[in-house]
Amino acid sequence: MESTTLADAPAPTRGRPREFCTDAALGAALGVFWAKGYDGASMADLTAAMGITKPSLYAAFGNKEQLFHQALDRYEAEKLAYTREALKQPSARAVAEHFMRGAVAAQTSTCDPKGCMGVISATACGAEADSIKAHIMERRASSNVALVARFQQAQRDGDLPAHLDPQGLAFYLYALLQGMAVLASLGATRADLDGVVNTSLSMWPSA
Repeated sequence: MESTTLADAPAPTRGRPREFCTDAALGAALGVFWAKGYDGASMADLTAAMGITKPSLYAAFGNKEQLFHQALDRYEAEKLAYTREALKQPSARAVAEHFMRGAVAAQTSTCDPKGCMGVISATACGAEADSIKAHIMERRASSNVALVARFQQAQRDGDLPAHLDPQGLAFYLYALLQGMAVLASLGATRADLDGVVNTSLSMWPSA
């Protein structure tokens, strides 16, 4: 009887390859979280949209919270690119306009859910709410630092009044953006939100 050496033994089989596209599945999860918020998105909603089973979701993305973080990464990379471009604009007013016009376009797109994913999910109130809110606020804090720095530079350039509080101006802009996101989620049209932008720009402080 022939003996079987280790070299002759068949190679160990790996786990079955995933039978779905993780990129497409993540995009589908993003749509669910964006439309329903973190709390409103059930595991049944997610798996149905992603076209996978719960075990497959856990294996590929971790738990619901981890999936949300990955979806938020993608949302910021793809849907909020205008915020990074806004900071490159030549004046503080142009920065604000680019932020608001970009937000209106994103929030009223016919291809995506209405409103802002971050604003919708920041209202989470379930058992994991504190963790989700803290994560969203941490991301916002980083964006806030960059925006305040841009407004401070505008002051040094003589583009904004010296007495103006850059942080207060940043909060003012964020309040406008979040207010428009809520209006969009409630059915406001692009024309409605363009009106908000135009009114806001007419009151923008100048040096």
